[in-house]
Amino acid sequence: MSPHGLSQKQVEERIAKGLQNTLPPSASKTNGQIFKENICTLFNLLNFLIAIALALVGAWSNLLFIAIILLNLVIGIAQELHAKKLVDELSLLIVPKATVIRDGQEVQIPVEQVVQDDVMILDSGQQICCDSVIIEGESEVNESLLTGESDPINKSIGDHLLSGSSIISGKCFVRVEHVGAANYVSKVTAEVRSGSGLHSQLLDAMRKVTRVTTVLIIPLGIALFLEAILLRHNTLYDAIVGSAAGLLGMLPKGLVLLISVSLAAGTAKLAKKKVLVQNLYSLESLAYVDTLCLDKTGTITTGKMTVEQVIDLAPHTETDMEYWASYLHYSDDNNETYQALCRHFTPKETHEPDAKIAFSSARKWGAMRFDGYGCLVLGAPDRLLTTLPRQLEEEMEKGSRILILAKCDELPDKEGRLEAQGLFAIVLSDVLRKDVDQTLDYFRKEGVDIKIISGDHVKAVSAIARKAGFQDYQSCVDMSDVREEDLDEEFVNTHAVFGRVTPMQKKQIVTMLQKSGHTVAMTGDGVNDLLALQQADCSIAVAAGSDAVKQMSQVVLLESDFSSLPSVLLEGRRVVNNVTRVAGIFFIKTLYSVAVSLICVLMNMPFPFIPIQVTLIDFMIEAWPSFATMLEPDPAKVSGRFLSTVMRRAFPFAAAVFVSMFVLMAYSPKGDWQNTLYFVVAILSMLAVIRSLIPLNLLRVIVCVCMVVGFAAAVVLFPGLLHLTQLEAVPSLFPLTFVIALLVSIILYVLFANGRKPKQR
Repeated sequence: MSPHGLSQKQVEERIAKGLQNTLPPSASKTNGQIFKENICTLFNLLNFLIAIALALVGAWSNLLFIAIILLNLVIGIAQELHAKKLVDELSLLIVPKATVIRDGQEVQIPVEQVVQDDVMILDSGQQICCDSVIIEGESEVNESLLTGESDPINKSIGDHLLSGSSIISGKCFVRVEHVGAANYVSKVTAEVRSGSGLHSQLLDAMRKVTRVTTVLIIPLGIALFLEAILLRHNTLYDAIVGSAAGLLGMLPKGLVLLISVSLAAGTAKLAKKKVLVQNLYSLESLAYVDTLCLDKTGTITTGKMTVEQVIDLAPHTETDMEYWASYLHYSDDNNETYQALCRHFTPKETHEPDAKIAFSSARKWGAMRFDGYGCLVLGAPDRLLTTLPRQLEEEMEKGSRILILAKCDELPDKEGRLEAQGLFAIVLSDVLRKDVDQTLDYFRKEGVDIKIISGDHVKAVSAIARKAGFQDYQSCVDMSDVREEDLDEEFVNTHAVFGRVTPMQKKQIVTMLQKSGHTVAMTGDGVNDLLALQQADCSIAVAAGSDAVKQMSQVVLLESDFSSLPSVLLEGRRVVNNVTRVAGIFFIKTLYSVAVSLICVLMNMPFPFIPIQVTLIDFMIEAWPSFATMLEPDPAKVSGRFLSTVMRRAFPFAAAVFVSMFVLMAYSPKGDWQNTLYFVVAILSMLAVIRSLIPLNLLRVIVCVCMVVGFAAAVVLFPGLLHLTQLEAVPSLFPLTFVIALLVSIILYVLFANGRKPKQR
């Protein structure tokens, strides 16, 4: 008899006392967090301090850069709010539900509506949302996400269940002991939701740049100011304007915005395709993926099973079938295989079992004992039969899944060897997902290695792989025969199809691939995939999967559409490739500004530019081309580390600026070389932009033309505002200086930007 559960009055009393379950904080940022993270940054603080200093001396024309900072803030906040709206809407689709008994009736409610002392029904595949105690039934529980132990733990009446763990098999009724903050899962939220953690080269790079810039910018700013006041006896106005220009040049302020906007735009784009990215930087992880591990059932196939035929193995009676119908009725399983069996055979409650062992993915069988009859065992052929009949071998070679119903006298030992008489074999088929062959072919062409991993018989897995158009379907191995010490890097790289894989072996396969230098994405839908998903660099779940899998995965395919995976990979590559392509442009100014500022301090010279000149380069040469092309598709495979790559690309042009400065200082009249250097810097920066946009297309040509025309128009229309009125004094030096700078940049670009092969991540 099932427990009655709480009454509605009792529920209301507990809600009034605050004994209602509350979910851990959402992974999605709040509106307040978005505003705070975009506004309260070190870059913004430094820029606004510079603006305040310029305003205090009345340098109003040099404050134009603040308009760009404010525009950046508006764009960044608007883009993130838009992405958040889409993500939040999609997140509602994967909010876990709980089945509770209230007033004697089973009802399904959101987990945040569960109250203390609720009677909750837990079934296979569910994540336990509240600390509970079993009051009826038994289950096998996976507590690996909490304890690190992969072995399933059998739980029966009186045993406690921890929130954050998952039901592997069986069905039980539990009484909720803790809710909300009192739950164990609240203390280990990071382990459950984020798995092995998220590593972002983009984020790490910007943190490094921020730290270095902070260390340099303050002492250099003070040195430039004091040198102007104390040594050159400049006015307060000139000292602040000159110092501000040097400081503004050191800040790659637009790059921070570009990264966040690119990631947010990518997340929003995938959201429209019903792909939920639960963390912005998960997109970056996807870009580096070179190995994709696929679970067969639910990923390559639909997971929708159907019974195709029943093959007799031994004579069986009507009595056997009666007990088989009772087996189905009293089974605690509720997966797709069980539902397919129930659709073909009619469950009946004729005979109640006096003992049962729930089906386990580790054992590959389940059993029930009936008084006066014996035991029925349902499981995989290789677990119940010593030798397989030829007909079953042929069915497996076709990709069919086989289950054996066998009979024995006593309830088998969970850990011992099964000795049972097979009654009949049940042949089930699973349907391939739409366009799976095209998807696998796409990944092959893109250089992404595919590994198919399944707990099913290796012949069935290999057959499904062949039907799906997987070229390496013959490179298969039965993991039940593989010792732990043999599962090494060479082994996992040699084979492509893995059958009879345990949950722990799935994790080991992912680990060995990572040790080989691969960046691994793992797809899955069941609790047996949790360990591997947690270990992978990027975890991908399908919407039809278990609550536990969806909650912890970085990416969720909301329509369970395998063919959407290429879009996910491409979006990650687009973001990283586009940011990497233009980041070097931002760092050109940062590098030469630091170097020039040091020389100016040492040689007692003013910084050669003023803030409004730096702002023009910021807008026309850095920001405009970068943001105009950030949404361009770029499917190229990502290689190399972000920061080292962009620095190698920026250094040649920055060094050319440095050389140009000394050439002009040596050959030009005193005070006349600064404007010439500015034009050299501008043209070199534009060449760097053009170089980054090759190969050109219509959009890129338009961007380049607008960049050149816009810069030239500003110089022609506002020479006084830009303080560019002295160029005619040294016309002959400009071509010479530019040719020297161009040669230096080309030589260094060949040596540094393209001279090293990037290391794989």
